[in-house]
Amino acid sequence: MNPTLKTMTEQDDMTIDSIIKGEQLKQILEAALLAAGQPLSPVQLAALFNDDERPPGGEISRALEQLGNECAGRGVELKKVASGFRLQVKQEHNEWVSRLWKERPLRYSRALLETIALIAYRQPITRGEIESVRGVSVSTNIIRTLQERDWIRVVGHRDVPGKPALFGTTSTFLDSFGLQNLDDLPTLAEIRDMEILEPELQLEPRYQAAAVDDLHGDDVTDADEEPLDDPGNKEDVQDAEAEAIQNEAS
Repeated sequence: MNPTLKTMTEQDDMTIDSIIKGEQLKQILEAALLAAGQPLSPVQLAALFNDDERPPGGEISRALEQLGNECAGRGVELKKVASGFRLQVKQEHNEWVSRLWKERPLRYSRALLETIALIAYRQPITRGEIESVRGVSVSTNIIRTLQERDWIRVVGHRDVPGKPALFGTTSTFLDSFGLQNLDDLPTLAEIRDMEILEPELQLEPRYQAAAVDDLHGDDVTDADEEPLDDPGNKEDVQDAEAEAIQNEAS
């Protein structure tokens, strides 16, 4: 055999042998997801490895699938969200895990729930359109709080006098509530009563500690909002809005 070809073959064999795979790959991915404290995309996971040890993308996907299956009998689960994958506490264990933090349980005001729900389901939407549906003015504190948490952002401006800002949700909003995309949101029928939106969209315990002070520190209550001059029948407006959104979705 040509010496040059022999050397190249030996180098190729060494590269193949150095590729991380199997159980070692799965353990590295698990350790990275546990340490990250935030979702990691497949690109970020692949970047953990040097060129000569990086496994093919298919191997990473296979290892993640195996890791997810192994979590079935454990207290944590591998969750795919908008930004990638993360290891998180299973929902049924939240009651006990949340006791690790001394802060008050996470609570949302009805005003904030209604505002974020309307933005999520009707985006892009203006502040004025939110007010016309809810029948009350939208507190500036609510908009500011949602923007500071990076749950909503300005995605454009309505082409009408005044050029009002159009709001939409962000990938951080999806990550915070364990969603891959907007199709994973509860149906409108499920959130007909805003009181059940909170358990439907509940932060994972590992993210509650960082958010709890924010929620209680600058959030506003329904009392901070004032009725519009001519809100009409609020329930009728909400019913019409829900029907219009359902018609658009179908």
